[in-house]
Amino acid sequence: MNIATRIAAQASPLLHAHPIPIFSFRGVQKLGIVPQLKQSTWLKRKFSRNMASSVENSEVGMDTKIGVVRPATDAFVAEAAEALRAGKVIAVPTDTLYGFACDACSLDAVNRIYEIKGRKHTSPLAICVGDVSDIQRFAVIDYLPQGLLDSLLPGPVTVVLKRGESSVLEQSLNPGLDSIGVRVPDYNFIRDIARGSGTAMALTSANLSGQSSSVCVNDFKDLWGHCACVYDGGLLPLGRAGSTVVDLTIPHKYKILRPGSAMEETRAILEKHSLVEELTTLN
Repeated sequence: MNIATRIAAQASPLLHAHPIPIFSFRGVQKLGIVPQLKQSTWLKRKFSRNMASSVENSEVGMDTKIGVVRPATDAFVAEAAEALRAGKVIAVPTDTLYGFACDACSLDAVNRIYEIKGRKHTSPLAICVGDVSDIQRFAVIDYLPQGLLDSLLPGPVTVVLKRGESSVLEQSLNPGLDSIGVRVPDYNFIRDIARGSGTAMALTSANLSGQSSSVCVNDFKDLWGHCACVYDGGLLPLGRAGSTVVDLTIPHKYKILRPGSAMEETRAILEKHSLVEELTTLN
């Protein structure tokens, strides 16, 4: 059972009491527009309702007025992947927050993300890949317990791994660091884009540095003009906590760097695989 399934299993039964009409698109496997989720029905209905409202808004004018907003559906996966290959920045929904994404191997595109966010270049960016099996191209995983990554991912978790000399990532991404944060979101639209781009995507939250994270496209409306396209997946249901970030760079140990939205589920899986938590010591 991965983390996305665990979160849904803990959902309040009160949310089943009010039926919500479903507005569906094809193209998102789990926490997306058509949440073909491993999760429960309440989350599917809630997410679909939010998506329906958002897409309706796009259809009545956002797309023609702004020129950059699209619904996050199958129809626009190829367009988004092409934008990444062209070195552009896009904004996409994930299973937690909206994010800015670009080709992780394009120095110009990565620098553009830092400019959009007003972020210091000393703050590292995570990468996003389409499938757990892709992680080995960009990070060292042979020291991890068998099945651990498949239990954690896809889901609202960022795993920090050893980068290693065999990583195909450009050295210009997070220079000086020998580790890399990796995401496989539980949201098929962004995963399909990553698969279509043929590389890893640099991914960070879609907001100005230091400001609140975005759970709908209007939260970062002032930044739309800096993106080649903004893909609207509706109001994301998990709140603004973001992904849980866990450091797995030390064999047999783990360290929670950010609690995020799935800390307890993450900790339970790590300890099931016999990893021991490394606690921060105060001087």
